[in-house]
Amino acid sequence: MPKGEGKVVSQNKKANHDYFIEETYEAGLVLQGTEIKSIRAGKVNLKDAFAKIERGEVFLHNMHVSPYEQGNRYNHDPLRTRKLLLHRKQISKLIGATKEEGYSLVPIKLYLKNGFAKVLIGIGKGKKKYDKRDDLKKKDAKREIERAFRDRQKQI
Repeated sequence: MPKGEGKVVSQNKKANHDYFIEETYEAGLVLQGTEIKSIRAGKVNLKDAFAKIERGEVFLHNMHVSPYEQGNRYNHDPLRTRKLLLHRKQISKLIGATKEEGYSLVPIKLYLKNGFAKVLIGIGKGKKKYDKRDDLKKKDAKREIERAFRDRQKQI
């Protein structure tokens, strides 16, 4: 996790379910018009979003930012492609990582830091169906242990 992380606006819960996240990067967003106002209001969805490298730049696709209610003609297209701001060295690392088979760029969360919107993107390798089932079994077992422990504490 990045240091000094601010208010988390939106999380991609499917990211950890569908991918093994190996490395994360914090990226700024290029926004236009009233998009930051909608983001501050929490009207953003990362569920189907993905990042892609095009012409040496990183872009975020399918991130839904709802139009701002008081924005009238200054509003934007909710699903437009947004540019991510990263250092050149970080972009070259991402290019190398995504050229490997099975790796992709996944947005994990969107948050506000020092007044700026930031996206945490990760290099993820897709999970197979049996990996997902195994993770669910571990999660259920952990939940059962915690429940039993909590019930035992109440009896004492």
